[in-house]
Amino acid sequence: MSYFLLLAVNGLVIGLIYALTAAGLTLVFSVPKVVNFGHGSLYMLGGYASYYIITALHVPPLVGVAGAMVALFIFGVVFERLVIAPMYTDKVERKDEYAIIVTFGLTILLTNLGLVVFGPFAKSPPSFMTGALILGPLILPYDRLIAAVTAVVLLVGLALFLKRTSLGQALDAVSQSRESAAVIGIDPLRMYTVAFGLGSALAGGAGALIAPIFALSPSMGDLPAVQAFIIIVLGGMGSVGGSIAGGILLGLVQGLGVGYLPDPNRALAYTQAFGALLLVVTLLVRPTGLFGRSHLRLE
Repeated sequence: MSYFLLLAVNGLVIGLIYALTAAGLTLVFSVPKVVNFGHGSLYMLGGYASYYIITALHVPPLVGVAGAMVALFIFGVVFERLVIAPMYTDKVERKDEYAIIVTFGLTILLTNLGLVVFGPFAKSPPSFMTGALILGPLILPYDRLIAAVTAVVLLVGLALFLKRTSLGQALDAVSQSRESAAVIGIDPLRMYTVAFGLGSALAGGAGALIAPIFALSPSMGDLPAVQAFIIIVLGGMGSVGGSIAGGILLGLVQGLGVGYLPDPNRALAYTQAFGALLLVVTLLVRPTGLFGRSHLRLE
């Protein structure tokens, strides 16, 4: 039982980081309708931003996480205004292809720029807190515990923001119908910018939270980006709540799968296969995903 709890808790921690990453990707996908293939590079950038904020300013690690989210929000807003915004106009004819190319280009640019600026060697910021919480047979490092609690706070804050604030409700309205939202006085272009900024900030926050647990590298965002795409399909395309549930579920399935497969070495190699299997089974039972919804379109 203690072994099961250990695997489940570790899976939950990783699942919450997955959920934070996927929630940001879902916002970008559902509001401006952009498939952001550069999301993983924003995750990486957030980890490095936190590292340099902590080491240069000598601030606590959680302050570094907050600083990384602010920096990535600004980066996301600037990138959306300069690079993504032209696809909303007649300047770009093939809009979907344009979005794919420029977001793929963002990944290539930031990954290679990271190798030049940050170097190829792994870096790691200071721990959130040294030591571990011991509850009987369960040992949980404080790094993982603080990362999990912070991720929960951010996800709950995001959910309340979307449900309880006028800006959050405006984002939801635009995600369902840009034309109908414009009729009631909502500026869709402004909502696109806000969504891209928030999505970038959440990706950066996830990268900053995982930085003290795992080492930083310029390619660290590749795998989380793939996981995020699996999660948004698993949870239901465009559903932020579904992406949160899907991320936690994926983390638990991977954690338990790695622990209970008879050969531990092969289990680590097949970590991603557990996610693919979970996705296939879910879509066979529920093709719209866990929390997929039918959008009401009035155009």
